[in-house]
Amino acid sequence: MATLKVKDIQKMSKEEREKKIKELKLELIKSKISSSKTGSSRIREIKKIIARILTLNEQGKKIPKEIENNK
Repeated sequence: MATLKVKDIQKMSKEEREKKIKELKLELIKSKISSSKTGSSRIREIKKIIARILTLNEQGKKIPKEIENNK
């Protein structure tokens, strides 16, 4: 799996982001089980991608409120 860039995540709909988070969490569990074989670099990468998606979701919630306050 390639690293997801912020631009790619922003293009996703909310449903696609939620689906991607579920897929990544499942992959994270699988990676933790086999981490002794492959190392922890893959686990770290998956966690970063999940964090990016969650961060963009939170920013998306806050932006409309800020715009309404400026009007």
